[in-house]
Amino acid sequence: MINVYEQEGVTCIEGEVVKSGRKAGRIYSFLTDGMLVDTGPQILESELIPIYEDVSMDLVILTHSHEDHTGTAAWLQEDRDLPIYIHEKGISTCAELCAYPKYRQHTWGIREPFKALPLGDTVQSRQQDWHVIYTPGHANDHIALFHESTGRMFTGDLYVTPKTKVIMQSESIPVIMNSIQKLLTYEFEAIFCCHAGYIKNGKDMMKQKLNNLEHLCDEVKRLHQKGFTIAEIDQQLFPKSYPIVEISEGEWDSRHIVSSILSDEQQNRDLIQRQGC
Repeated sequence: MINVYEQEGVTCIEGEVVKSGRKAGRIYSFLTDGMLVDTGPQILESELIPIYEDVSMDLVILTHSHEDHTGTAAWLQEDRDLPIYIHEKGISTCAELCAYPKYRQHTWGIREPFKALPLGDTVQSRQQDWHVIYTPGHANDHIALFHESTGRMFTGDLYVTPKTKVIMQSESIPVIMNSIQKLLTYEFEAIFCCHAGYIKNGKDMMKQKLNNLEHLCDEVKRLHQKGFTIAEIDQQLFPKSYPIVEISEGEWDSRHIVSSILSDEQQNRDLIQRQGC
């Protein structure tokens, strides 16, 4: 199911994945000034193609290589002959066929491989220059896009929700926090999030997310200092069980939040100890 609407000069293309009559995920791609930001998942390709055939585009920018953001990139490259850009760390992933687990294939579809080009520090659309901001944490190839004069900020998966409940095993809460802090040095208000859509007070919501993560880090470290294990801290801070944990066979879990915070703390202690030698 696709819904298309305009916000601040940006065409927001909202896709809803439905499985067995239940909503399985919402994902956005965005079009502005001849530039498509993310492509949507392969499972929605038949619904997205008529939209993409009906608009004028010059290039595609990918915020990262996850399949829900890159699923129709191969079609755009083959049928529309569009150049597709991603952070250099994502190029090899884009060239692979479906290098992600079965449950994600079932949810988002099977993405065909494609050839991506490396992003530089800036991107030129038809009439606008965009800053490319490296924002790892959710993925090691994750970027945000910022247009200074309009204040438009495309944030990929950096925001999603103000409170983080589960993350992938490959994610890092401390690195995500660093990326949010970097983003907050820019003068923007609204954000265009690939799962939450258009958020008018985006900078305020980003600050709120950072505050929530800072509080979470403090709580994890406090409990750890009292002798609680990772499992015990997880149970105390995240007592609710989320279906995605079982569905993903543990790839998504609140426990990864705790372990990534404590791993970063240990690395900092080791660094201080080495510097003191």
